[in-house]
Amino acid sequence: MNLSCKQYGTIRKWIYRNARPLDIARWKYHFENGGKGEVLTALSMYQNEDGGFAHGLEADNWNPNSSPIQTWCATEILYELEMKDKNHPIVQGILAYLSEKRDFHDGYWDAVIPSNNEFPRAPWWSYKEDVNEEWGYNPTVCLAGFALYFSEEGSELYNSTLEIAKKAVHTFMESKILQDMHEGLCFIRFYEYCVSKGIDLFDSNTFRNKLQEMVSSLITKDTQEWKTKYICKPSQFLLSSESIFYEDNREISQYETMFIINSLHADGSWDIPWNWGQYEKEWSISKNWWKANQSIVNMRYLEGFGCFSIDKKESMMYDDVKF
Repeated sequence: MNLSCKQYGTIRKWIYRNARPLDIARWKYHFENGGKGEVLTALSMYQNEDGGFAHGLEADNWNPNSSPIQTWCATEILYELEMKDKNHPIVQGILAYLSEKRDFHDGYWDAVIPSNNEFPRAPWWSYKEDVNEEWGYNPTVCLAGFALYFSEEGSELYNSTLEIAKKAVHTFMESKILQDMHEGLCFIRFYEYCVSKGIDLFDSNTFRNKLQEMVSSLITKDTQEWKTKYICKPSQFLLSSESIFYEDNREISQYETMFIINSLHADGSWDIPWNWGQYEKEWSISKNWWKANQSIVNMRYLEGFGCFSIDKKESMMYDDVKF
């Protein structure tokens, strides 16, 4: 099953009418031959002077103060752009923020910070004691991978992060399979940073095998739950059949392509399966931000599996699609 040109045109119109500038730039980068520069410019608007990120970059949290989780969101967009330039101002800003460790305690960057409670947010971003016991290595291990990849080997940040990473690797390898898909994704990204940089912190085959086992266990096999619940689908971890996680999850990964196309609404958007239950005005705005992000994820997934094949050079012609 393939996405039709008409469906593509509908999705594109929804994005241009509803998405924030950052996600329009991401859309153009992936599907319209847009440049990285436009994405980076838009992303930089969420970066504070301390180098950390805020201002609702993670759309469930409107805190204007820098935080590790918002900064993690920025690193994910940089990863999406295949950023390699360690001297780029955004990268250097993030490294400066991580070096300060103002939101770092007991070997973890804090997933939730106290000032969250002063601003509109989803309830899971409300601060409470012992936050790291709940969030584990999310986002710490991913930020550690970013720091190891971009910082200078032998620098203070590199050396301190190396110790964090060693502890994280030991914890992961000695523990049972992770039960949280977000923490799992952080370990996957950490693995990818380390392999790409050639950082020798673990046996690559053993670590990869455990990640594969983790992914297979985390994907929700009951596809009926996909329609109404916040669950884990293959697209949380992979975007094409080239992924190391594909072979163990071939059938359900292929099923998701059909699910994505069949669950597309007539207005060109997809449902978001969660709700704040508070701050209704702000949530109505954040919900659209999430819808735009989900559209980009879904379209990248369809493209990666060969279910979306429109010449990017001609994509703007679909402005004129009639309904």
